[in-house]
Amino acid sequence: MPPRVIVTRPAREAAQWVHGLASHGIAAVALPLIAIGPCTAPEAIHALEAARARSGSYRALMFVSGNAVTYFFGSKQAVALVESSPIAIKTRAWAPGPGTAWALAEAGVPAALIDGPAPDAPQFDSEALWQQVGAQLEPGDRVLIVRGHSGGVHDTQQGTGRDWLARQIESAGAHVDFVVAYQRGAPTFDAQQTALAQQAAHDGSLWLLSSSEAVAHLAEALPGQSWADARALVTHPRIAQAARAAGFGRVDECRPSLEDVVASIESTA
Repeated sequence: MPPRVIVTRPAREAAQWVHGLASHGIAAVALPLIAIGPCTAPEAIHALEAARARSGSYRALMFVSGNAVTYFFGSKQAVALVESSPIAIKTRAWAPGPGTAWALAEAGVPAALIDGPAPDAPQFDSEALWQQVGAQLEPGDRVLIVRGHSGGVHDTQQGTGRDWLARQIESAGAHVDFVVAYQRGAPTFDAQQTALAQQAAHDGSLWLLSSSEAVAHLAEALPGQSWADARALVTHPRIAQAARAAGFGRVDECRPSLEDVVASIESTA
């Protein structure tokens, strides 16, 4: 029998994954390790509104996650942005993975405008995305990267995230702008969530970890907790490194699609 899975994605995505795993007969429970919310600082709100207004002037809008899509477009603003100007029809929407592509489609972005990694890509990340979209750019083009803000010591008003893709865009002679569409933060566990996490550290549960930031939040939420008996399933080598550094006794890797995650979970039963 497959182990119980602890799904640590943000709440909206975690609920989708719990449902998806349940449809394959796998018991799962959501324990979000990243809290997501809208921007609240006036300057961030103003910058986001300005970015929306000029979105049609970009060669592409790159969204780092489904949450970036949700908070950038708000309530079905994608349709209005695409239809507001002939220029906007030429603007591509870049997604690093299928979850982001799905969010773009839900927001009303036409499928013909969405670019992402090939379905059989080993990973869904910036490197895989660049292989698909790099040839689109010409010198002088502009790309807007939409991402989140964590409020950490290394954070800026332009948000938090890897700048690898921005460097590739600039090396192609294009210009990169950043805008913050949402805020990320550490969750506040209640007593029930704390007990769940403590139990899952040693009862054979499988932690499904999808970001290094989530691993850091878990360690902060339970200081001093031993993870030597805990098992983790991660969706990227960088997350595997973070999980091992946090002390997880067993860390396995797989592609981030639901089918691959299910196959990996079933192989551990």
